[in-house]
Amino acid sequence: MTALQDRADPSVMADVPVVDLGAGSGPAWLDAWVGENRGRVVGWRRAIHAQPELARCEELTTKRVSETLLRAGLEPRTLPGGTGLVCDVGRGEPLVALRADMDALPLAEQTGLDFASTVPGVAHACGHDAHTAMLLGAGLALASAPSLPGRVRLLFQPAEEVQPGGALDMVADGVMDGVRRAFALHCDPRLEVGKLGTRVGPITSACDLLELRLTSPGGHTSRPHLTADLVEALGLIVTQLPLLLTRHVDPRSGTVLTWGAVHAGEAANAIPQTGLVRGTLRTADHATWTSLEETIRSLVASVLAPTGVGYVLDHVRGVPPVVNDASSTRILRDAGIAVGGEQAAADTEQSSGGEDFAWFLEEAPGALARLGVWPGEGPKRDLHQPTFDLDERAIPFGVRVLVQSALAALAEA
Repeated sequence: MTALQDRADPSVMADVPVVDLGAGSGPAWLDAWVGENRGRVVGWRRAIHAQPELARCEELTTKRVSETLLRAGLEPRTLPGGTGLVCDVGRGEPLVALRADMDALPLAEQTGLDFASTVPGVAHACGHDAHTAMLLGAGLALASAPSLPGRVRLLFQPAEEVQPGGALDMVADGVMDGVRRAFALHCDPRLEVGKLGTRVGPITSACDLLELRLTSPGGHTSRPHLTADLVEALGLIVTQLPLLLTRHVDPRSGTVLTWGAVHAGEAANAIPQTGLVRGTLRTADHATWTSLEETIRSLVASVLAPTGVGYVLDHVRGVPPVVNDASSTRILRDAGIAVGGEQAAADTEQSSGGEDFAWFLEEAPGALARLGVWPGEGPKRDLHQPTFDLDERAIPFGVRVLVQSALAALAEA
């Protein structure tokens, strides 16, 4: 029984039979470790999946990962916030990093799995349970190596699904000090299991949060000229701000402002005193992202100036795009080919979604790749859906890719 296994739930206690798509593709010690432990790694994923935890609340997951690393003779360190941890495998220099995110989403799972979430309204609908299990497997596999030409730092990150994310906390804690390269995998239900999607340059987009609170003296709808019409002002912001933005940024930047919430008033015959609009601001271009806050503030001021409505704009800077450097992308792609053959290599497009692995790549070069988790038949359940699930054959495949990438990066450093 491992530290990750929940003794109260027999469904996650036993090794899980699973095919190793990369058998015989690596060093003898890696083949031996994966061959003996692939079912155990899948069991870890199921244990984490059954008891998901939201951002900055990953206490049980952190404890389970830490105990499993300690039992393997390693020395994990829990982050000051109490969730997330860092652990080095090997000694000396050079140093490369592998990262996984640990948090779940506030969604009610609808998969019907035997190991489905036991926490009401919380589910691992983005694959972070698999990310954590794969990184834990990669760390223990690396620890089984006869020797390593340097160190591999395991970054188990909390709070990827919120802004500001846990990556900033880890960077502030110094986890990237001395790191030459950093790598991460993310489940992709659009790619078939056994494939690894890579891309040089930006692979995700920047994502900021906007919250605009409007104020007015309020008044009777029969006399809007005697007050400031807050609802009209809200309508101008909702319709004009996205339009004006398209004329102030390069259209090639992929910049999109989308509203998700608008609130004001209750009565049909009363102009309300307060209103609120919230949305996300995304861009595919790093340079554009650095100037967007100033642009948005200027446009909001120009739209609202004629209305007489007061406002407070809260522009929450989110994450920059994940920008994969060419050498790190090549290392990941070659690792995928080494594990799964030439057919494993796949191209992938830039996503409009955000991913705070970007903050690690502000400190050192690196790359994120998309790990195929679609079985090859049946529906493709998208990320962040209550029905999302993954083909567990991707888990030992991911363990091998992480290990091979770390070894190649150490050899080239």
